[in-house]
Amino acid sequence: MGLFGKTPQKDPKEQVREMTSAVRREGRKLDRQIRAIKMEEAKVQKSLKDAAKKGEKDVCTILAKEIIRSRKAVNKIYSSKAQLNSVELGMKNQLATLRVTGSLAKSTEVMKFMEALVKVPEIQASMQELSREMMKAGIIEEMIEDSFESLEEDDLEEAAQEEVDKILWEVTSGVLGQAAPVASNELPSEPVGATAASDDEDISEMQARLEALRS
Repeated sequence: MGLFGKTPQKDPKEQVREMTSAVRREGRKLDRQIRAIKMEEAKVQKSLKDAAKKGEKDVCTILAKEIIRSRKAVNKIYSSKAQLNSVELGMKNQLATLRVTGSLAKSTEVMKFMEALVKVPEIQASMQELSREMMKAGIIEEMIEDSFESLEEDDLEEAAQEEVDKILWEVTSGVLGQAAPVASNELPSEPVGATAASDDEDISEMQARLEALRS
């Protein structure tokens, strides 16, 4: 059935209402994604604190980078949510235009936001379908198929050390971040015991879960 069913020649007002409803649904989907990433980040923060107590500097750095990646992912989703809100506003404008002229109007603003949204992995399929419905309704121009292909994310650059230190300082209440300028990698705490191997497995698991949420 898709987002809009199979009913042909729908009333323009009904079309706009369905499109607006679809946009809100996708916004709620992004909200759930944000909550899931933040919940996983909370687990990573706990593991980072535990690693700091054990003096596992390398583990702390890995986990700090995971937190940075998670926050960047959340920021991108918030940006997409803002674009969805702009599309919803565009739909409200369409209803206003419809009342005055009796027909839907092309919108360069809506098209600009839709071109960005069809490249957002979390909502790509729904946005592609919504774009096609908007084309049929005459709200946006026909979009070239290339714009429907997801953009390959640039490889994540290694987080700048000062950014890592900032996270370490934040999560460990200044235990680690303050020591960042010191050349030595050793921490003044208890040595790593026989649990190092299992700790590595836990970190790998958390990284996999975060990566799955971000993809």
